[in-house]
Amino acid sequence: MYQGVIMSGFGGQGIISAGILLAYAGMTDGKYVTFFPAYGAEMRGGTANCSVVISSEEIASPVVAYPDTLVVMNEPSLARFEASVRKGGLFLINSSLVAGKPKREDVKVQYIQANEIAEKMGTTKIANMVMIGAYSKLTGALSFEGLKKSLQKVFPRASQEIIDLDSEALKKGMEAV
Repeated sequence: MYQGVIMSGFGGQGIISAGILLAYAGMTDGKYVTFFPAYGAEMRGGTANCSVVISSEEIASPVVAYPDTLVVMNEPSLARFEASVRKGGLFLINSSLVAGKPKREDVKVQYIQANEIAEKMGTTKIANMVMIGAYSKLTGALSFEGLKKSLQKVFPRASQEIIDLDSEALKKGMEAV
């Protein structure tokens, strides 16, 4: 099993934190992982993306030039990374903020109203967790238990209430697909 994923959005959407969670969950599930973040000129509001590889075998390079999955949290991310996804790959699109549609017909596309789901739960700050839940369910790359166990490691200063909310957002993402 090999799953190269690019997560992209603007600073403040928790893109880098989500990538770290994917990597920790992969390790928790006993897989090989790499994590490679990239930031725009500004942190909050600028562009942010990260590459994560989750594999059952050793990984030769952390670079994900042609991802199997693209997680799109904002409109500019779709335009920037659409062409790079492998034929037959998967687009997970936050349809709450992305009005555009991929032009390609050789990929699978799943629209998730991540911000709306998160807002109904009380805060849009967990929209990234909704998308990770959807990613986990659709790809099978990570287990829910691995994700749940990794929350405390990735967010060590978070209260139990926040960890529980993140866990619930992961479930909601899984239910949305």
